[in-house]
Amino acid sequence: MDKLVGIEDPVAEVRDGMTLGIGGWGSRRKPMALVRALVRAGRRDLTLVSYGGPDVGILVAAGCVRRVVTGFVSLDSIPLEPHFRRARSAGTIQLTEYDEGMLYWGLLAAANRLPFLPIRAGLGSDVMRVNPGLRTIRSPYADGAELVAMPAIHLDVAFIHLNRADAQGNGRYLGPDPYFDDLFCLAAKRRFLTCERLETDLFSSGPPQTLLVNRSMVDGVTETPNGAHFTSCAPDHGRDETFQREYANTDWETFRARYLDGGESDYQQAVKR
Repeated sequence: MDKLVGIEDPVAEVRDGMTLGIGGWGSRRKPMALVRALVRAGRRDLTLVSYGGPDVGILVAAGCVRRVVTGFVSLDSIPLEPHFRRARSAGTIQLTEYDEGMLYWGLLAAANRLPFLPIRAGLGSDVMRVNPGLRTIRSPYADGAELVAMPAIHLDVAFIHLNRADAQGNGRYLGPDPYFDDLFCLAAKRRFLTCERLETDLFSSGPPQTLLVNRSMVDGVTETPNGAHFTSCAPDHGRDETFQREYANTDWETFRARYLDGGESDYQQAVKR
């Protein structure tokens, strides 16, 4: 079945107040074309689940976000995402902060339709203090170990970006790390994939272990060349460090007017160097 959709179609699935999962990691392989489309659509009161980068910062600055669920929000080469940092300092957004492994475990639990999964991460740390709703359980086996019962993180919608995909929804990554994009899809009710390039014969274009998602995990596919900009999407392109510094050092209204108020084609034209 052909699952090709336009860039605005996935955004139409996101309604105010939903929980949205965004794949990638920090400032790497983020579905930024969809993030920009969300800003244009003016969604509000979203809960974002993300190993956060500029996806979180842009949506927070645009007023789209009520809560962020994350292990970090970083631009990698710039340690703290500036818009997220300012919003947290001002108290304008809520935060659920987990250990990175706990976030992974929560997505894994949701992907496997489990209410929780036991994990050692978080024990003896302030994660338990800042998340008073977390509970511990005792192993029923001879070890009797105390473990954190990490709750499943269920998503209404997931957005991910990969290097290659076909029209049926199969997707391949070509860089060094799959991150957890497959789990974002499996934890969500509706799943949308953008890619640098569509291919008709995806199964013969690379090793099978790089086929990260299959058509049963994806509801819509959009080809968005340079759609991860300004994050990296190795080996297709690296992170645009010059643009990232501009983003981090420009006031939001100026940046938005310069790059985000038009459509995706306007953005891509504006960032050509």
